[in-house]
Amino acid sequence: MINYHGGFEKIDRKNSRYPYCVVWTPIPILSWLLPFIGHMGICTSAGVIRDFAGSYLVSEDNMAFGRPTKYWKLDVDKVCGTGSAAWDKAVHDASEEYKCRPHNLCCDNCHSHVALALNLMRYDNRTSWNMVNLCLWSLIHGKHVRGGGVQGWRPGKE
Repeated sequence: MINYHGGFEKIDRKNSRYPYCVVWTPIPILSWLLPFIGHMGICTSAGVIRDFAGSYLVSEDNMAFGRPTKYWKLDVDKVCGTGSAAWDKAVHDASEEYKCRPHNLCCDNCHSHVALALNLMRYDNRTSWNMVNLCLWSLIHGKHVRGGGVQGWRPGKE
């Protein structure tokens, strides 16, 4: 696993690199009807996106519904352990676990994959991350990517 430190941890929208971020993109039709529901992934310290894209499939840098349209930058200092190494290990371990699971839209989905990663790293000294509070926190703290991805649920906005 590659770790970048210092100035390399900056967000690079053009190349879809979001170090230490939870990323989100709309799901066609579903997000049009319910704009707070969408597809979620978590990025490594180098900004590589990992997302539970379907049964037994965790993709890397190829989100199931396109490039991120929102991101939520997290603080690596809130990880229990040694910063970027603990972050990357948790993202890796959660991804390996979800490579062995079937996808369930309502109970065990992309949000659950991200929640497992945050629970494994004990982000913010918590192990209670779940799909509901992740949806809420990303809705509150997420920032729109300008100029990247398709704003499928917000026509004409980029």
